[in-house]
Amino acid sequence: MGGTQLCTAQVLDKIIIKIGRNRIIQLSELDIQVAQARQQDPDFSDSSRCVLLHSMVLQKMLIEQADRDSVAVTDEDVEGQLDNRIRYFTQLYGSKEKLEQVSGKTVYQLKEDYRDVVREQMLAEKVQSQVLEHVKITPAEVDAFYKKIPVDSLPLFPASVEVGQIVIDPPVSAEMDDYAHKKIEDIKADIITGKLSFETAAGIYSEDPGSRDEGGRYEVKRNGQFVPEFENAAFKLQNGEISPIVKTKFGYHIIQMVNRKGDEAELRHILIKPTITSSDYNKAIAKLDSVRNLIVSGRISFPEAVGKFSTDEAAKRTGGMVMDPTTGNTELDVTRLDRDMILMLDTLKPGSVSAPHVYMNEMRERSCRIVYMRSRTEPHRANLKEDYGRIQDVALQQKKQKKIQDWVQQKAPTFYLWIAPEFRDCQILKDWVVREE
Repeated sequence: MGGTQLCTAQVLDKIIIKIGRNRIIQLSELDIQVAQARQQDPDFSDSSRCVLLHSMVLQKMLIEQADRDSVAVTDEDVEGQLDNRIRYFTQLYGSKEKLEQVSGKTVYQLKEDYRDVVREQMLAEKVQSQVLEHVKITPAEVDAFYKKIPVDSLPLFPASVEVGQIVIDPPVSAEMDDYAHKKIEDIKADIITGKLSFETAAGIYSEDPGSRDEGGRYEVKRNGQFVPEFENAAFKLQNGEISPIVKTKFGYHIIQMVNRKGDEAELRHILIKPTITSSDYNKAIAKLDSVRNLIVSGRISFPEAVGKFSTDEAAKRTGGMVMDPTTGNTELDVTRLDRDMILMLDTLKPGSVSAPHVYMNEMRERSCRIVYMRSRTEPHRANLKEDYGRIQDVALQQKKQKKIQDWVQQKAPTFYLWIAPEFRDCQILKDWVVREE
């Protein structure tokens, strides 16, 4: 499950690498990795194949070192990682059923097939983290790294921005809240009296796009994946039982337990959301206008306003700044922003705050916000003043790579390593001590 390819035809196999006491790399493993790399990069070359094999050998060395140092990962951590991967592929293919159809295996079989693979990856990552634990980069090292780069080799960076937002979800009126509650009461009554099955009712009425087309079905674990009110109500149910009406920040739910095994369960649910009226949106806009005036007048800072007024709990942990989810950086290529935010960039200067407006959030629901522009850079060639963070990241990664290379040079003589003759021309492998058989 390291890529989008979940099943591969069997090929004539052979061992191409032996490492340590009993670890091997087979030709089929390399071929699968190469095929997946070529899906992403049509220009993948023979030299890239050698780099890929080098990384596979390095992983095996790290796993062997884990054995020597008694480094371990728990079964719970492995299971959690497997669950994350299954969740990723389920979203990729649209449903669990589609994933099972494409792979030709049940989710249970997929997890069993990849359990050892995931455990090895986690062990390798754990040892590598220990090797790199104390690798830091100083400003002097960043400056020296930058000065070594020829001017004509400095990369061109597109326009980038640092932006934050304060979100206030419109309050729901008492009338609309009562209406939603009455609607889910009536749906539950139809299910209890046998007018509709729970699955059919979910398909007709549920406002949860993630499960509606599956008859409200979810596979869940008691691990905080869902909001506490939902999770607590679900795991009180016996198989076949339907919950009382449950209120969460998303709306009103009823839950049916299909099959529970300890802290794992298959269930169905129906969500009804209270309708938000134009009056509700106007109240949120008016509140944001007041918050904006506080910031612009200097009576409160933007991070303070986020903490005090934002209804987005996750934003409070970042001071309201929009972050790249893969790197954690706040400096973003403008193309990474949502469409509404991109359209307002020309009207914002560093330090300014937008007027309140309605926008579409990540859940594809309308909410209200103001946007704060912390900084902005135009397209330019890399320099320390505007791109210190980016250059620092590259310099740190290079230093980490050097640390790993030094670790390999130190450890390689203590490992048994045999490489099939046809792969010994890989320049990247030539510095390692290879044993003859």
